Amino acid sequence: MACFERASPALKEILLKLYRAEKPMEIDHHLYEFGSVEYHIQCSSSDPHNTYLSISTPLLSQGVVFSYGLSHYTIQMVKEVCSDVVEIINPAKEGYQLTLKLNFAKIPHKKDLKIITEICTVQAVILSSQLKELLQNVSSHDISQGMYKPVKLVYHPREPFFVIRQPKKITAVFPMRFKDNSDVIIATAFFQELMDVGSSEAWARAPPCTWSPIPPPELRGEPFEDLSTNGGFVSFDISSRHVEGKKLDKTAWSLLNFYAYVKYHVKSTRGFIQRRMRKRLDSLVEVLQKASTEEEEDTHIKKVQGWKCVRKLVSISKSKTLRRRCSDFTKKIRRIRLPIKIHGFDRFRRRWLKIPKFSSAMKYTKLD
Repeated sequence: MACFERASPALKEILLKLYRAEKPMEIDHHLYEFGSVEYHIQCSSSDPHNTYLSISTPLLSQGVVFSYGLSHYTIQMVKEVCSDVVEIINPAKEGYQLTLKLNFAKIPHKKDLKIITEICTVQAVILSSQLKELLQNVSSHDISQGMYKPVKLVYHPREPFFVIRQPKKITAVFPMRFKDNSDVIIATAFFQELMDVGSSEAWARAPPCTWSPIPPPELRGEPFEDLSTNGGFVSFDISSRHVEGKKLDKTAWSLLNFYAYVKYHVKSTRGFIQRRMRKRLDSLVEVLQKASTEEEEDTHIKKVQGWKCVRKLVSISKSKTLRRRCSDFTKKIRRIRLPIKIHGFDRFRRRWLKIPKFSSAMKYTKLD
């Protein structure tokens, strides 16, 4: 897994600080990391060039305890890490599997970062070397035709996995456990996709991968707590071609970090889904806001047009009412001005009340 560093970043920062310090430093520091790993760094101002690094790491397999807590093969792998700078102290400090003496005076100034980074990979070397011992025997001729008993390896206390030696191959089985149901769904889809991709021609050289919701037959008889999972079981078949030369180190490191890789994939997928959901929600809210704005504008226009119609209707009704009231008022006035009508009075007036016409003897002339 290229995305997971083998060197401890915290240990690297401390060692670089000690190496680049202008004045000798007194330090007695304990450092704890993932997987129940503990580092103890000691440095004295009286001996500024030498730093003592003690490492305590749980062994992958608890079946056999070698001298100093580590096998001869592991000790040889550690000696290959910067042999000019690193010296193994025997016996190791009490409570630790390994104690190293680092001579900073032998580190070239231009290669200080590279060498200190290699020193910080010692814990990864210890873990991977134990798994390499098992993988190197994949093509051993002394393997019988029957299956060997599964070897339980514990890289993290809650994440054990099993290695089963079989004829011409070694099978690594990972019981998968997740806290959330959503993680189970994402991981199950990932495992099925991993099987489909692994069976294609483009990945024919990769170790075959299988996934099953139930334990494989090779794990029959194992404790129930090791087989109780909610994510099923992922198996890889390791053949001799997967452990040739430099492939051995890559295969061992990939198996050790398979749990971390799956968790990283699940977390990234969940984050991607949440980002897409937020983006989709924002786009839907934008569409709804746009639609509501247009609806408000249409409603406002209709209200304005409706107000004009109402004003027109009101003006028409007002004019009609005014004309009606005016006509009623004029009728009342006419009624007041007209004389009272009496039947037959006109005939009586013409006959008896006729005003005689007079003619004047005097004539008037209009003066210019």
